[in-house]
Amino acid sequence: MSDLVLREDQGGWTVLTLNRPDKLNSLTVGMFRELRNHIADLRKDDSIGCVVLRGAGKCFSAGHDLGDIAEGEKVPSFGWHSETLRLMEKLPKPVIAAVHGHCYTGALEVALAADFIIAADSARFGDTHSKWALTPIWGMSQRLPRRVGIATAKRLMFSADMFDAEEAVRIGLAEYSVPLEKFDGEIASLAERIVANSGFSHAANKRLLEATDNDALDAGLQWEVLENEGHGPDMNERIAAFMGKGK
Repeated sequence: MSDLVLREDQGGWTVLTLNRPDKLNSLTVGMFRELRNHIADLRKDDSIGCVVLRGAGKCFSAGHDLGDIAEGEKVPSFGWHSETLRLMEKLPKPVIAAVHGHCYTGALEVALAADFIIAADSARFGDTHSKWALTPIWGMSQRLPRRVGIATAKRLMFSADMFDAEEAVRIGLAEYSVPLEKFDGEIASLAERIVANSGFSHAANKRLLEATDNDALDAGLQWEVLENEGHGPDMNERIAAFMGKGK
C-alpha cells in the first residue's frame, strides 16, 4: 500500500488521512482503493473503537478528481465507489468526518458516509454535480436529504452554492463547528470520549439506528425490543467500577 490514505493509530482510535495535499486531496480510484483496504482492516481490528477521517494539508478534499473523470477512470466494478463508502458506513464502530477547508461534491459524499461530521470554522461545503452536468453515484441523493431534509438537499443540489461551517451546522449537515486552531484537540477529545464507552454498545446502537431509520415509530419501537442485543461482556465490570468511585 502506498500513502494516498494514511492510517495513524492513537491508542484505541485511529485517523485515516486523505493524503494528496498537493492536489487538495482530490479523490482518485487509487485513493478509494487504499481507503477500502483500510476499511477492511479496521473491520477486523478490535483494538480500534473509533475512526476519524480527515484530509492532509489545506482541506478535507476538493472532491472527485475531474482529470480522472475526463480521462475515463477505470473502476473495478459498476458502483464500486458507492460500495466502498457503504462499507465504511457499516463499520461496527463510530466514524467521524473531521472537515476543514474544502469539502465539495464527491468529498461531501465521502463525509456523509461517516456517522457524523465535525467542521472546523474554515470548512466550506457544496454539491457541484449540476455545475458540471453530472449526477451523483456515490450516495449524495440518498444521504444528503436524510441528513438535511429533501427541500434543503434540492436547494443545495440545484444551486451548487458553496456554504460555510456555520450554515452547515444550521441545516444539520455538521454537528458543530470548532475554531481551526482548536480543531485537532477537539477531535482527539471527542474520539477519546467515544472509545472510553462500550464498543459493544456502539456497534449495537449503529445496527439499531440504521435498521429503523425512517421507520414508523411503533415499528421502530418493536424492532428495538425484539432485536435489542442486550448487554456487553464488560457491563458488570463497568458498573462495578462506577459504583466503586461513588464510595
